Amino acid sequence: MVLTLAVGEEPPGERRVALVPESVRRLSAAGHTVVVPPGAGAGAWIPDSAFSEAGATIGTAADGYAAADVVLTVAPPAPALVAQLRAGQTLIGMLQPLTSPGLVRELADRGITAVSLDGLPRTLSRAQAMDALTSQASVAGYRAVIEAAHAYGRYLPLLITAAGTAKPAEVLVLGAGVAGLQAMATARRLGAVVRGYDIRPETRQEVASLGAEFLELQSVRAGSGEGGYARMLDDRELAAQQAELDGHIARHDIVITTAQVPGRRPPLLVRGAAVERMKAGSVVVDMAASEHGGNVEGSVAGRTVVTANGVTVIGADDLASRMAGSASAAYSRNITALLLHLTRDGTLAIDLTDEVQAGVVVTHDGTVVHPATAARLAQPEGAPR
Repeated sequence: MVLTLAVGEEPPGERRVALVPESVRRLSAAGHTVVVPPGAGAGAWIPDSAFSEAGATIGTAADGYAAADVVLTVAPPAPALVAQLRAGQTLIGMLQPLTSPGLVRELADRGITAVSLDGLPRTLSRAQAMDALTSQASVAGYRAVIEAAHAYGRYLPLLITAAGTAKPAEVLVLGAGVAGLQAMATARRLGAVVRGYDIRPETRQEVASLGAEFLELQSVRAGSGEGGYARMLDDRELAAQQAELDGHIARHDIVITTAQVPGRRPPLLVRGAAVERMKAGSVVVDMAASEHGGNVEGSVAGRTVVTANGVTVIGADDLASRMAGSASAAYSRNITALLLHLTRDGTLAIDLTDEVQAGVVVTHDGTVVHPATAARLAQPEGAPR
């Protein structure tokens, strides 16, 4: 038995595509049928002809959904897509179940098996090829520096010219996860003086290995959380951290924040008072900006604002999408690896005793089977997250 796979339509503004021709060839060689809607790869500069040559069928989205056993997406699907799904189908994407309770309930009620790559256990070595959060964070970290350099309007490296000497830009990256480390590495390649901060002590060596300086804070106890993420700070620690960070932030030309906590509001790291102390022309990139908040006071997801004192604050909620070609290629490999992991003898085989599946399968047989998501749904509306 083989599967019919449909590439889903993405919400407006999303330029990535769930499969690229390279993965279509791999899936077609395994006997699966792949249906791609016209123009699906346009945002990543992939023409329909490239998909056809790789073995995909170009068909309308409605026809693809009607025939598909599995629908593949990047972003959480729009209501119009969900309305076209039927019981027994499988939806695979980065569905953000911890912050999308309405979507999870609807998928469960409709009898759709929902598989979300953002629940993948990131500490499992055998799951690395499926780790879309890591691949997309790496792309976003690179792009964050490009956006910052563009907005900064000055040289990043030290330059000695006949017209004089240009001092190197000083860049501070808050958070030394995948995105933060990639941002540090990119800023260093561009010649900036780079400093990084994270509460996890094990990141010190990683920051130093990139040629960046590890920023020491005396007010916060170091510590790691679960799954490779930083732990949540209590209110006292957050206040102490912010107060000490304010002085460091003010002396940097570019500040990039990357701190996110799965399913929760991002921590506030850069207060308005710190931004007010920065020099005119400085840039702050908030990679955690979303509808749930961000790391920077005053940042707005999807918008760039300039403060009264001339600091550019970028609410960077779509950085991976701005690098759609590279991001799509990486994501396509991730989703293909996961799909093949879920497949036995040409059909999907859901097995919640498997560590990988236990992390990614959110709904199945009309039930929310992911424990953390089920617990979130059981919380009263408006409960703190």
